[in-house]
Amino acid sequence: MSLNAWGGTLHGPLLRYLAQEAPEVLCLQEVIHSPETSKLDLTYRDGDHVLAQRANLFSEVAAVLPEHAAIFCPAAQGMLWDGELPVPSRWGLASFVHRSLPIIGQAQGFVHKGYEPDGFGEHPRSRSAHALRVFDHAQGSAVSIAQMHGLRDLRGKMDTHERAAQARRFLALLEQVAEPGDLRVVCGDFNVEPGSETLRLMTEAGMTELVTAGNFEGTRSAHYAKPGKFADYMAVSNAAAVRGFTVVRAPEVSDHCPLLLDL
Repeated sequence: MSLNAWGGTLHGPLLRYLAQEAPEVLCLQEVIHSPETSKLDLTYRDGDHVLAQRANLFSEVAAVLPEHAAIFCPAAQGMLWDGELPVPSRWGLASFVHRSLPIIGQAQGFVHKGYEPDGFGEHPRSRSAHALRVFDHAQGSAVSIAQMHGLRDLRGKMDTHERAAQARRFLALLEQVAEPGDLRVVCGDFNVEPGSETLRLMTEAGMTELVTAGNFEGTRSAHYAKPGKFADYMAVSNAAAVRGFTVVRAPEVSDHCPLLLDL
């Protein structure tokens, strides 16, 4: 499963859904980790953009998936707010892998800029990525999986040199862990349109993108009111290995829909 968690804005439905679904591999974007506070909820402020954030969403997801190894990959540390009190909070990706799937390789890195220790930074902000190689004993083979949260450009989701460079870095990170013969999976909130250069580069790398191939009408839930209903994608190196794929419309657990792949 790949999902942008929206900072845990809908943490109740989100945690219940993840506990029930318990995907063997969960790739989660927009995850908050604030180890210096015991507060449950904080506020993100960026000019007129104000959003509730779940202060320790990473720990809460780990708690509802107790049979999973949990890995947090921060992109930046900035301030969230408890009223007028600033609280240092880390923001990034998290990967959760069921303990039945041994992790036999991994790489963590940045696809845009680098780690920001003293604030979330100027847009487009730092973006991290995480690649994992797991062994599936039921299939007798390895699967290499990479996720990223693509940069947000305030001008929109158009192709840019930064996005092309980001896609190349992302694919290179996957190749750091993948071995010949592995099934490869890439996923995440790429923040691009279906006809983007990002997806073209993945196609050129031998990947089949499943959201566009399945003619889904978008990956944003009803909580997202803006135009442009695509952001999230999942691609595989061998489409014949796909037993099922869907964009989950219900329950609504974020302003993004979960992408669920069965191999």
